[in-house]
Amino acid sequence: MRLMVKAPAKINLSLDVLHKREDGFHEVEMIMTTIDLADRVELTLLNSDQIKITSHNRFVPDDNRNLAYQAAMLLKNRFHVSKGVSITITKTIPVAAGLAGGSSDAAATLRGLNKLWGLGLSIDELAKLGSEIGSDVSFCVYGGTALATGRGEKIRHITAPPHCWVVLAKPTIGVSTGEVYGQLNLDKVKHPNVQAMITAIEQKDYNGICHLVGNVLEEVTLKLYPEVAQIKDQMKKFGADAVLMSGSGPTVFGLVHHDSRMQRVYNGLRGFCDQVYAVRILGDRNQLD
Repeated sequence: MRLMVKAPAKINLSLDVLHKREDGFHEVEMIMTTIDLADRVELTLLNSDQIKITSHNRFVPDDNRNLAYQAAMLLKNRFHVSKGVSITITKTIPVAAGLAGGSSDAAATLRGLNKLWGLGLSIDELAKLGSEIGSDVSFCVYGGTALATGRGEKIRHITAPPHCWVVLAKPTIGVSTGEVYGQLNLDKVKHPNVQAMITAIEQKDYNGICHLVGNVLEEVTLKLYPEVAQIKDQMKKFGADAVLMSGSGPTVFGLVHHDSRMQRVYNGLRGFCDQVYAVRILGDRNQLD
């Protein structure tokens, strides 16, 4: 038996960090939404008791460092599954880009193995398991649009934003999330208005959403990596309605309402960046069969 599961990327329309917790994590408030840029996770049932990871992307680990591997092992151990699985990950989402590609692969693995191994878990149960793997995995199990709090694992669903284009550009650098959080000075950052963003989304107020986008991690990443600041400046210059870095970076995205403007932004960025994508916001929740 074989299953194919879509693993969409996410962007942060708003990302605020409130304080550092006693457990070492940061307390966050994030509004995330899924976009139509997705990896493909193929799951093949094995009668032997093993987990195999295959990917043609050299930056994707094929061992227990891989979050999809960790998701499969978590289910196997928690529910005493004797069968195995071969997991083939076809990457479209850039690696280490601030787009939750690895977390989405893990979430797709949880959803797919629930069916492949006949576990009968609800989507809420899968999301709770996902929180044991990584902060973004719970959201990725659900997909759609949500306010994520705690360290990112507490999910409150909100309505999907209005349809628009999302143009993404990732420079050829890697960003250390730990380094970005480590250099974050919460006394000096400009905190985004998360509640106002929720209201704008619920009212389908596109202009309000564009005005309210914000990410407290930007200030650190833009100083550490000038390439990210350059892409952000260029995206504004080419006419995106709103421009923001996703997660801890280095990917920058622009919201664009009109097709002709999207084409101009996309074409302009191709001169600065190899990895440029123009996709739509998905914004709707995943469903289990």
